[in-house]
Amino acid sequence: MKFNFIFLIILLFSITLYGRELGETEITTEDGIEVFQNEKFYLLKKNVKIESDDFSLNANEVKINFDKSLYDIIELAAKGEVDFVSHVFEIKGKSKILNLKVKTEQLKVEGIGSELITKDVKMLSDGFIEINNLNGDFNLNGPNSKLLNENILIVAESIDGIFTDFPDNKEIKFLEVYDKNLSYVKNKDTEMYAKKINFDNDNSIIELIDKVTIIRNEEKITGDYGTLDTTNNSYKIKSNNQGKVKVIIQNNE
Repeated sequence: MKFNFIFLIILLFSITLYGRELGETEITTEDGIEVFQNEKFYLLKKNVKIESDDFSLNANEVKINFDKSLYDIIELAAKGEVDFVSHVFEIKGKSKILNLKVKTEQLKVEGIGSELITKDVKMLSDGFIEINNLNGDFNLNGPNSKLLNENILIVAESIDGIFTDFPDNKEIKFLEVYDKNLSYVKNKDTEMYAKKINFDNDNSIIELIDKVTIIRNEEKITGDYGTLDTTNNSYKIKSNNQGKVKVIIQNNE
């Protein structure tokens, strides 16, 4: 299920304009709809609610850009306490601003408390979260940015990566994490800190750069550069000319 929420939103607004006649979807606004035919967009204004059996979206205002007709949607922008949920695909999200580019299948939510939550992955940020459904690219940027699933927790100012789908599983193919203070990654029984953390699924190596700390069981190792091989669960730490590798072993006996 690769970012099904994008497909669902596209489907929703296609059905909405046709489906109102069929009674399948209901749109309510306090200030109605305003159409700008020459500029090719229309506005749904004030306390907009879009409801169907499977999907709901609330926002203070929704702007929809179209091409040849009102039904030929190019881009959708919602703002003001936006939230949406799909019970069918078990997806929900909220933000101050939402932007969807239909043809390129790019979705962006931004503002304090932004969330995109699927069955497999939770993304949080007080900046913005952006994903591309066509190639699996994702980007979280800003304070309190986090990505987590059952296998990994990532906390940093900037989290860039690519998702790849396997049967019944979603994995991270590529990852670049950066924080001017310290990025944090927890993977299985290992905690990792560094300013920059990279991961490439092709070689199964996590690379840690600058102010590196690896914590596992009773071991805590610090240095300037480190690598962790996720295949055999081994790791290495190095130092530069000015620093030394430091190892702390906790004896709990």
